[in-house]
Amino acid sequence: MPDPAPTPQPVRGAPEADESFSVLAALKSPRRLKTEVLAGLVVALALIPEAIAFSIIAGVDPRLGLFASFTMAVSIAFLGGRPAMISAATGAIALVIAPVVRDHGVDYLIATVILGGVVQVVLGVLGVARLMRFIPRSVMVGFVNALAILIFLSQVPHLIAVPWMVYPMVAVGIVIMVLMPRWTTVVPAPLVAIVLLTAAAVLAAINVPTVGDEGALPESLPALLFPDVPLTLETLQIIAPYALAMALVGILESLLTAKLVDDVTDTHSNKTREAWGQGAANIITGFFGGMGGCAMIGQTMINVKASGARTRISTFLAGVFLLVLVVGLGDVVAIMPMAALVAVMIMVSVGTFDWHSVRPATLRRMPKSETVVMLTTVVVTVATHNLAYGVIAGVLVAMVLFARRVAHFTSVTRLDTSDEDGQRVYAVEGELFFASSNDLVYQFDYAGDPDDVVIDMTNAHVWDASTVATLDAIQHKYALKGKTVTIVGMNPDSAERHGRLAGNLGAGH
Repeated sequence: MPDPAPTPQPVRGAPEADESFSVLAALKSPRRLKTEVLAGLVVALALIPEAIAFSIIAGVDPRLGLFASFTMAVSIAFLGGRPAMISAATGAIALVIAPVVRDHGVDYLIATVILGGVVQVVLGVLGVARLMRFIPRSVMVGFVNALAILIFLSQVPHLIAVPWMVYPMVAVGIVIMVLMPRWTTVVPAPLVAIVLLTAAAVLAAINVPTVGDEGALPESLPALLFPDVPLTLETLQIIAPYALAMALVGILESLLTAKLVDDVTDTHSNKTREAWGQGAANIITGFFGGMGGCAMIGQTMINVKASGARTRISTFLAGVFLLVLVVGLGDVVAIMPMAALVAVMIMVSVGTFDWHSVRPATLRRMPKSETVVMLTTVVVTVATHNLAYGVIAGVLVAMVLFARRVAHFTSVTRLDTSDEDGQRVYAVEGELFFASSNDLVYQFDYAGDPDDVVIDMTNAHVWDASTVATLDAIQHKYALKGKTVTIVGMNPDSAERHGRLAGNLGAGH
């Protein structure tokens, strides 16, 4: 009797293959479904003041930020490649598009959002997500730490020049979120803190700033629209630079957020789908009059880490609850004390920060170059309030330090030979590229060497045209003195590159 066929096993690391990330499994499990529903509600409450604040940064009506958060969350729940990740209106996008609103008006903003979404779709299809492999871990750590600092700093204005009762309310909210998980995790601690503090503020008639003080909430549903801009080359010239900047910032922040959630959940997400999914969500958002957006790390951490959500249900419901709250229950939401949401975001910043990375023991063991990269990312991000700038600066510093370090891994050794025919042999070792091969030309004794020089490349690898040009220059210098150079021992890849380029790069320069 033949052995029974093996039971198919889910692909390890794929979120959709894991039961905890399956929408169908969550719908069949009351416990899992409750977690997803409550997580979506908590995130929706946290999205409201953030969306209003980002609308103010962008210089638009708060409705544009709230509608963008609704359409982004609902769209990405279906289109995105990272389950449980939250996308909505963000500060990074607001900073990029603010000049468009200021100089040209809201219609040009909407056109920019739509074009930015198209660019993101194109970049996603072209495989821009694969570039994530070139972002070092130290940059990721700096990105996370900078994000935590920015989340905290964004709450500081709500703690300055406010009634004194704000401070004990924030403190009570933090205590609730610290202690409650030790007793029960049936209901997310942030939701309990928000409900209790709101009830206390209303019943005791405590006069503190509320969500309603942040800006007017919409009273109607978003409607489909088309931006009133001329379809001309001049319009394209106006919006294209901002659309490209928005696309790059949005993709970078979204993919880094996806990577962070991958680490938290120990799974792998589809970054290519996430990239074009963000673009499609922005196109939809633009046609519904939203200000555009991307992944939000703070709200994503509330969803995944604080509330325990794992599926697309929580993302979808975050958008639905947001719309229901601001349109249908706007009067109730408006009386929520900002102190409650400040407490939630402070706990998010504390939970997001990688405290292990700044421990003295870690800093002592970590190479100084890695620490410099991490600090560069943090400082630039916090100084500019733009996560994309910080990541780009961190990657550039990492590249420079890496090239500088690898440049010292190359050596040239003059071998003693017993030959009587006047031959000199040099052994070159290491990885030869633009940074490590530039000094190679100075390692030979052109005047003192005999007429026959051999360069042994057995333990070296030629990586680029700069190295081939350097070898050409060495041969040229010896030729000027009537001496010949023979290069031996190249591996197949190096030999192919050298054979194709040698003599065609301008010897002697």
